[in-house]
Amino acid sequence: MPLIRAQGKTIECEIGANLRQVLLSNGVDVYNNAAKTINCHGLGTCGTCAVEVQGAVSEMNRREKTRLSLPPHSPARGRRLSCQTQVLGDVSVTKFDGFWGQGDRPVWTAESSGQFRD
Repeated sequence: MPLIRAQGKTIECEIGANLRQVLLSNGVDVYNNAAKTINCHGLGTCGTCAVEVQGAVSEMNRREKTRLSLPPHSPARGRRLSCQTQVLGDVSVTKFDGFWGQGDRPVWTAESSGQFRD
């Protein structure tokens, strides 16, 4: 079974599990600030659940590619929408700042659960 490392936790899941659902059900917050209440609830249209994922995951679908190509996101950043990502093997996840998770500063990493500060 794949392992997800996120926010200082290690979570086991089924192959093909939805990354957003697994993270939320294990107390890992994929949303920043007001996005916790203002989001598309996993439809892949808002972009607020964007994270950096390293490891074996599904290819991007058309909806995800489209949303991540629109501002404030950029395909060059390599982020994924957790709601559109299926876990295929072990992964490490990092959440960045900004309403949509589009920022440059990590909020949490695979190893750390706290907000990074200067």
